[in-house]
Amino acid sequence: MVAAALRSGGIDVVPQQPLGPWTTLGVGGPARYFAEIEDDRALAVLMQALGATDEAQVPMLVLGRGSNMLLSDNGWPGLAVRLGADFKTFCRDGTQVTARAGASMPALAAWTATQGLSGLEFAAGIPATVGGSVRMNAGAHGGEVAGRLIGVQVALPGEPAVARLEAAALGFAYRRSEFPPRSVIVSAEWELSEDSPEAIRGRLDELRAWRRSTQPLRQRNCGSVFTNPVGDSAGRLVDAAGLKGRRSGGAKVSDKHANFIVVEPPCRAADVYALITTMRRAVHEAGGPLLQPEVRVVGDCAPEVPDARH
Repeated sequence: MVAAALRSGGIDVVPQQPLGPWTTLGVGGPARYFAEIEDDRALAVLMQALGATDEAQVPMLVLGRGSNMLLSDNGWPGLAVRLGADFKTFCRDGTQVTARAGASMPALAAWTATQGLSGLEFAAGIPATVGGSVRMNAGAHGGEVAGRLIGVQVALPGEPAVARLEAAALGFAYRRSEFPPRSVIVSAEWELSEDSPEAIRGRLDELRAWRRSTQPLRQRNCGSVFTNPVGDSAGRLVDAAGLKGRRSGGAKVSDKHANFIVVEPPCRAADVYALITTMRRAVHEAGGPLLQPEVRVVGDCAPEVPDARH
């Protein structure tokens, strides 16, 4: 029903589209249906079509850069969408910055630096889109998305107009938020502060150098695998359990940072999933906490690792 409505609205719908290549791990199966949403008109068509169904009938997955996602080898049973070029822009009004959901966080950090606006330097360390980063309240280097966020524009199933939601109403917590089911983040607004572009660029250069020296950026990975327990580091706990270098098929605990899993072909999502399970169990058996995945597990993976969707 939704696929037919999208096609009648002039949107190309591709059946059984492989999604793995659009994730940073590069693993996982196809979506039952896939559509590229190029502009606001196409987004309105999508939301109108979704309004005639419920989540059980048409589960929807919005793909950004796939940097915090482990997609099942069996793929996604519903509709997967990606936002196109019209959703990758920034603008400012004084010290307020609005970024559309498809823009990348590192590009946003670089752009705000040229504008002499400070407060989003941490975004240089988040290899994700604005939409995905807002939804998971991504963070790095002591900053997080919700810190200076003031509002989010959201498209809702069956609603003809985009709604603006105040940041305070979205239940932000550590790597969590509360958005309505099947909503699509359209843009986000931050209140920043003025500083010299040179000073901001200096801080960005320091953050980028730190990432290069501590994280396996030259290898395929999905970012931090686990959230940090209160007062501790997931990477330290995994390292202390002796798991650096541990393998499962084509997946390996990074030798550089133990809270990263790196992959090389041939690798399956099942390999990554099995390694996540091994890491959690080993840390817990060594007397540590039961680590909670930060990576979003998508699709029908086995139930031992909780689905991190929110």
